[in-house]
Amino acid sequence: MSETGPAKSRRRTRSSEGDERLLDRELVDLPAELRWREWMMRVEAVIFASAEPVTREVLARVVGKDCSVDLLIDDLHEELRSRPYELVSVAGGWQHRSRSAYAPAIRASAAPTRSPAAVLSELESMVLMAIAYFQPATRSELGKIFGKEVSRDLIGSLRGAGFISSGPRSPTPGAPYTYVTTKHFLSAFGMETLRDLPDMEALEDAGLLSRHAVHAEPLSVEPDDDELVE
Repeated sequence: MSETGPAKSRRRTRSSEGDERLLDRELVDLPAELRWREWMMRVEAVIFASAEPVTREVLARVVGKDCSVDLLIDDLHEELRSRPYELVSVAGGWQHRSRSAYAPAIRASAAPTRSPAAVLSELESMVLMAIAYFQPATRSELGKIFGKEVSRDLIGSLRGAGFISSGPRSPTPGAPYTYVTTKHFLSAFGMETLRDLPDMEALEDAGLLSRHAVHAEPLSVEPDDDELVE
């Protein structure tokens, strides 16, 4: 019988801890220059292999205890300066990204990419942007921003893609769910924090969003209007 649930999780954790103990992190037998080079390659390999941004704490597991991860990253930035990809700081960690100058070539190739943002429709992108600015936001509030109902299917699509998750229940009648963005959202759009969002005033001037739309009239949300299975 195969293991499932907590037992399998504990086994995976023990295996990971064992791998970490077996790894020679300090590399004391190597000259200083070769030691630093090996640490750089380890850090780059971990970031390259990861599907999500890699935090400083994760990278610290593969280098010496007195090694500065930030200095390693600085050296990697310099080494990749002439490459068509770079290390970027997003969502609390680091990730490899293609340089924007090569975006036209990538699009022209029609090759499958790892960018999840490309699968969003224009409306999904706009709703996601509204959630990012007004979070936590309910479906009713989003409807007031766009002047039409935002469907549960659209919200479900954004949740399924990992861009949003449920926030606290709204204190309005019916206590509908609110929605907030996730770390995956930050990673997909190349942001370190929500402070990196474009300026709200510029979007208002362009007529894309209005911070006053949500409060233009009292909310009327039927009970359980936004009940989604968690």
